[in-house]
Amino acid sequence: MPYLLLTLSALIWSGNFVISRAMNAVIPPAGFVFWRWVIAIIVLAPIALPRLRKEWPIIRGNLRFVSLCGLFSVTLFNFLIYTAMHYTTAINAALVNSAIPVFILMFARIIFSQRVSLRQHLGIALSLCGVAAIILQGDLSRLLMLHFNRGDLLVLVAAVVWALYSVLLRKFPAGLNPFVFLFAISVAGLVFLIPFYAWELASGHFLTINTATILSIGYVGILASVVAFSAWTSGLRSVGAHLGGQFIHLMPAFSTILAVLFLGERLRMFHVAGIVLIFAGILCATFRVQPAAAAKPK
Repeated sequence: MPYLLLTLSALIWSGNFVISRAMNAVIPPAGFVFWRWVIAIIVLAPIALPRLRKEWPIIRGNLRFVSLCGLFSVTLFNFLIYTAMHYTTAINAALVNSAIPVFILMFARIIFSQRVSLRQHLGIALSLCGVAAIILQGDLSRLLMLHFNRGDLLVLVAAVVWALYSVLLRKFPAGLNPFVFLFAISVAGLVFLIPFYAWELASGHFLTINTATILSIGYVGILASVVAFSAWTSGLRSVGAHLGGQFIHLMPAFSTILAVLFLGERLRMFHVAGIVLIFAGILCATFRVQPAAAAKPK
């Protein structure tokens, strides 16, 4: 079940990347983040508020943890990604974003002394090869044509931020309802976002309201925020960030599948090879051999 939840998160977030790239001309980054999480708070309120009073002592006792999670996951990651989409391509963003599992392993090792087995390292390598196969379209010479810019640097910083958030979930407070936690970090994240949004509005960058923007904000507010975040948090709490983080590599695979299904793009052999390698890597990193049960004495 945890792996299914992590897979669902990657699938939903694949759509989020596509939408943020498509709507960057009509939805400014801070406004996108702000209204996304306003929608999330409205959806979460009926579930979280009845429990909030009872669980407030837990939140108050872990206020720094909740604030950091809100700052990293709600404010910084989203703002950096949406800003980066104004300067870089989806290919470059997918390539840089694929570094997240590596950063997760690094921070898990530094902060919590988390050990990673040789098999898990092999799984990470296989998944990265699969990502590279899709992004480079099976042609290594395309590496010479990749040009990195400030947008790619923003995606790299966002990857570091998301890795820190994922690793911090190991400190998830006992007794805290996941929906109350998500509601709390959403509120904290919006508070941290206020200076960014105020600066954006003062600069004359406003949201263009039409059917496309409303549907886009609805998607990222409900699915990419409430559903995907809840699934990601639950999955990481069950299997750990060092294993769960590998599911980020599913995003290029899912983006390819979605493009074939909904945009009429052609499925090529390098797509198939990349998807197979990604799934093989994740299976290698997460599969556990159960020890045989001890024989009963006769």
